[in-house]
Amino acid sequence: MDAELNVTYITLDGHVEVHKYRYLYFTIMFTAYILIICSNVTIVCLIVIHKNLHEPMYIFIAALLVNSVLFSTNIYPKLLIDFLSEKQVITYPACLLQVFIFYSLSCSEFLLLAAMAYDRYVSICKPLQYPTIMRKTTVSILLVLAWLLPACQVVFPVSLNIHNKLCSFTLKGILCNNSLTRLYCVNSQVTSIYGVVVLLNVALLPMIFILFTYTRILIISIRSCREVRKKAAQTCLPHLLVLINYSCLLTYDVTIVKLDSDFPKTARFVMTLQIIMYNPLSNPLIYGLKMKEISKHLKRLFCPAKMS
Repeated sequence: MDAELNVTYITLDGHVEVHKYRYLYFTIMFTAYILIICSNVTIVCLIVIHKNLHEPMYIFIAALLVNSVLFSTNIYPKLLIDFLSEKQVITYPACLLQVFIFYSLSCSEFLLLAAMAYDRYVSICKPLQYPTIMRKTTVSILLVLAWLLPACQVVFPVSLNIHNKLCSFTLKGILCNNSLTRLYCVNSQVTSIYGVVVLLNVALLPMIFILFTYTRILIISIRSCREVRKKAAQTCLPHLLVLINYSCLLTYDVTIVKLDSDFPKTARFVMTLQIIMYNPLSNPLIYGLKMKEISKHLKRLFCPAKMS
């Protein structure tokens, strides 16, 4: 009983007329979550089952889609419960855990996209060396680093805030993100500087690396034959679309704290829904439609009569 009394609760005050539209919100978000799980898992299963998809490029795509499922599972179940609850609250430890998973997986997305860019760079710019460079060991190391590096870097500022004193218990949002820093009585300058360093390490630097590799791919493709240009367009365009989408949404999330008082509640609500819905839903569509081999297996799965 004493332990229950000592639990700190945070009110999630970002919902817009939740009491009026709770069932509509729940239906939309539940449908979105089911679609995210089914679409992402379907493509991951196709990659696992079919041996011709056991190549680094498709393995990285599978990892990216698994990342989307984990990201969504961190948010959707709690959000669905909130829509049907009288009070939208979360315990402080659970809020910190959600922050940790949210930013760890968000940064992993950038590193996975960087690994995919490197794979495409080697495949198109150094085709003869590709089997030697992109071995199973290399792919495994890149995957481990993509998930481990962000987790190790994000856990430090989150753990520092465990015992940080709260002066406010109302969060202007529907989930726990960097807006949580607004609730602290004193914002640590060390944590703020460290946050910028983490952002540089696992978001900005991978983005610069991706842009550099795709610039090199573009230069090589222009100088090469039509077949190379076609291959570059087919495999690189989906990655660039995902990168642009995610970069725009993460930029909003990072800058929202600076615009905290000036940003309308409804606009914040809509933008947050886009962050949690857009990429997890669009990634399987982009890769399922744009990647020729995956598209072929999807057609066989859903339209076997036409393929026979």
